[in-house]
Amino acid sequence: MTGNVLLILLATAAGLHGTEDPYFVTYSHQMEEPGSLEIAFSTVVGRPDGGHRFLNTLTELEYGWTGWWTSELYLHGQTTVRDSTVFTGYRWENRFRLLSGEHWINPVLYLEFENINGADRTLKEVVGFDGQSDLLEPNSEARREKNREIEAKLILGSNFKGWNISENFVAEKNIRHEPFEFGYAVAVSRPLALAARPDRCVLCPENFIAGLELYGALGTHERFGLVGGTSHYIAPTIAWQLPGGPAFQVSPGFGITHSSIPFLLRLGVSYEVAQFGRGVAKMFHRP
Repeated sequence: MTGNVLLILLATAAGLHGTEDPYFVTYSHQMEEPGSLEIAFSTVVGRPDGGHRFLNTLTELEYGWTGWWTSELYLHGQTTVRDSTVFTGYRWENRFRLLSGEHWINPVLYLEFENINGADRTLKEVVGFDGQSDLLEPNSEARREKNREIEAKLILGSNFKGWNISENFVAEKNIRHEPFEFGYAVAVSRPLALAARPDRCVLCPENFIAGLELYGALGTHERFGLVGGTSHYIAPTIAWQLPGGPAFQVSPGFGITHSSIPFLLRLGVSYEVAQFGRGVAKMFHRP
């Protein structure tokens, strides 16, 4: 049912635009345009040492309420080879831009409520002492573990001569137990060309953005920092924006510590439905 609704939205949208950065894990200070809805699907494929290959999917609905407030709903699902397919939960995030206009450094506050189970393989952020050993349980057992967590991020973003530089500091806390857990993500990206051609072009360099992400865990408040047992990843990434249409992303990621999954492949596609809010308001408007 959800899939049919999304297909209808995509088919009937008058204007479609894509994402403006190529990142999967790191957040930039870029906010969704007010009144616009972005619909995105992303997957991550990996296999922990000693475990089976998994494919985790995310359906993302992101809406720009104002120029300083963006809200997003994520729906999680996961399939493990020789195991099963499970719905693993949802998360609701809100991002608040703290300064108006563009500055040398642009701070954004991120707040999220997460309700997922232990079978989730999103790896959207890595905190505490998260590692590949946590992913070895069968889905039937892992899904019994309920994780209701509050997460906060401080997002710092800068644009300089075509380059985007973004830094995230992550703090997460299970609302029932466990210590505070911390993580980080940093990224840099740039279009392959800054000057756009006057004619419509699909494979022009300005339609491609290349970048690099580095993200990982910083332990807990009891053992904080780049300590043993934390996971860290480095991931080149590229996004291809079709003129007036969707954006496609791909990112191979490489674990750089023993507790990291050796290899992760992330794929994504996103559409922006311009002025979605205005269109919905017109549907229900009565003279």
